[in-house]
Amino acid sequence: GKVQPKRKVDISAETMGKIVSLKVAEGDIVKAGQPLLEIDPRNLETTVQNREASLATARSTLEQTRSSVENARTSLRQAQDTLQRQEGMWKAGLLARDQYEKALNDVKMRETDLQSSEQSVRTQEQRIKQEEANLQSAEHDLSKVRIVSPISGIVTKRNVEEGETAVV
Repeated sequence: GKVQPKRKVDISAETMGKIVSLKVAEGDIVKAGQPLLEIDPRNLETTVQNREASLATARSTLEQTRSSVENARTSLRQAQDTLQRQEGMWKAGLLARDQYEKALNDVKMRETDLQSSEQSVRTQEQRIKQEEANLQSAEHDLSKVRIVSPISGIVTKRNVEEGETAVV
């Protein structure tokens, strides 16, 4: 007769890299959750560190951008105050038309600056979401360097050796 297992699980790596630790041999009895092999995590750890740095940079840039929004609001208020004074002088006939129009244009420019700064904040917030997703992806990939047994059983076949490169 032929011996057939009730459950058979073929395990393969979900990430590529050099196998640095192979903890089982053919015929070994394993329990669910027992480590089977580990792939060199250095490249993936570096990727995680790069993603963390990118996220920190994006957050810092967001804070700078929020500061520029506050500066733009302050400039707009100052321009509006100046315009109010200029309007009073214009109505009283104490101000030249070009100075009054300059004050009007200054308010419009400050409003545009504020809108631009607010849009930069929204853009930076989206960039942060993207960097957070990239970091989560890198952390997920890093979690795949350690392969554990999904079930209890016997190792019937081993297709790799320590030092070889695991392929997805």
